[in-house]
Amino acid sequence: MFILSGRIETQAIVEIRRLFELQTDFRGIVLDLKDVSLVSRDVMAFLAGCEADGLKLENCTPYLREWMDREKD
Repeated sequence: MFILSGRIETQAIVEIRRLFELQTDFRGIVLDLKDVSLVSRDVMAFLAGCEADGLKLENCTPYLREWMDREKD
């Protein structure tokens, strides 16, 4: 489980991907977003892609969930 918090900006995507690559089971990764307060559009797209690839997003705030759902349409 990875716990993310605060403001997540585009530059963080590279570091998060690097951490994911260190894991043996990519699909077993859980991202806890409980304390995430703000994300950029790129990060939102990244998180939606992670979820589509099988990662689990826990405690996703309603605004972020709604934003990801709108982008899928």
